[in-house]
Amino acid sequence: FMKISLITVTFNSASTLRDTFESVLKQEYVNYEYIVVDGGSKDTTVDLIKEYEPLFNGRMRWISERDNGMYDGINKGIRMSTGDVVGIINSDDFYHRTDIFNLIAEAFEDKAIQAIYGDVRFVNPDNLQKTVRYYDSSSFKPSKFRWGWMPAHPSFFTYRENFERYGYYKEDYKIAADYELLIRHLYVNKVPYKYLPVDFLMMRTGGKSTSGLKSTIVLNKEIVRACRENGLWT
Repeated sequence: FMKISLITVTFNSASTLRDTFESVLKQEYVNYEYIVVDGGSKDTTVDLIKEYEPLFNGRMRWISERDNGMYDGINKGIRMSTGDVVGIINSDDFYHRTDIFNLIAEAFEDKAIQAIYGDVRFVNPDNLQKTVRYYDSSSFKPSKFRWGWMPAHPSFFTYRENFERYGYYKEDYKIAADYELLIRHLYVNKVPYKYLPVDFLMMRTGGKSTSGLKSTIVLNKEIVRACRENGLWT
């Protein structure tokens, strides 16, 4: 049976983290490990982690220490992981269905597939039932990276060894390290992937890459840089 490693990076995430934990607990497929990497939160995040840890019956591992930002935290989580495939769920996102791990494990039964991704829903933080935007990854192909287009990163799962092979997240990016990593894996190294026509999870709007003009400017600069560093004209 395939073992799934799921990683959540937290920093002062107490207000949303319970939803994330509950949604992972509800997954029907149980051969997974859940790694939580906290960046030294000052709120009640660590209390919440300690509260939930026993509910995972040994499947949760966590650390809390200062880090160099989100991508450093994700890289730590990947290095701690022992599963066959790795995915990430942010501390303000949550699965709204219980069969996501089943679908992931099923897709990877095809040994030709090295990575999968699907769709995500953006929801209103004040009304989680209200879908603000549906992010549809179906028409993605690697040539679209040059137009600033990527598959939904929170739905991306790939073999753990691919991080060893093709590299981890670049920690000197502020927002678009996920973009750069996906270019490197899917475009440069042509990792064989499969699209699953499923909305994997709910994302609250107002996250790092969707908040305000200033972050849009940073994001666009980093996307251009990511393309340039990987020899992709944009």
